[in-house]
Amino acid sequence: MLIEDQITNLQNGNGLARARAASALGQAGDVRAAAALQNALTDKNPTVRANAAFALAEIGFSGAAAPLIGLLTDDDQWVRKSAAKALGMLRVQEAETALRQALNDVSEPVRRNAERSLAQIAGKG
Repeated sequence: MLIEDQITNLQNGNGLARARAASALGQAGDVRAAAALQNALTDKNPTVRANAAFALAEIGFSGAAAPLIGLLTDDDQWVRKSAAKALGMLRVQEAETALRQALNDVSEPVRRNAERSLAQIAGKG
């Protein structure tokens, strides 16, 4: 499927279609999807937000650092986990303080990904 079609699905599909489109856009690795993925970080569906966060890291879009840091306090643990993982993949140094706070998250996957991301940012992962 074309990048443009996936972007349309991300913007206009039902929840499952939006979540799948976010994932597919990340796998495609095309930076043209960055704006749509960044907008999807505020989607009402937590799976869409989580997939969009990871997809932004997959395409290497560090311009989304601030909203990704903001997602570390999302209500959904899987969104927080994806944001923590993405920040490490992108090696976002300005996320270190927020990632250190995420080491105390109630969710073990969030804590584990925050720890891994801090190591990646420090150049050890």
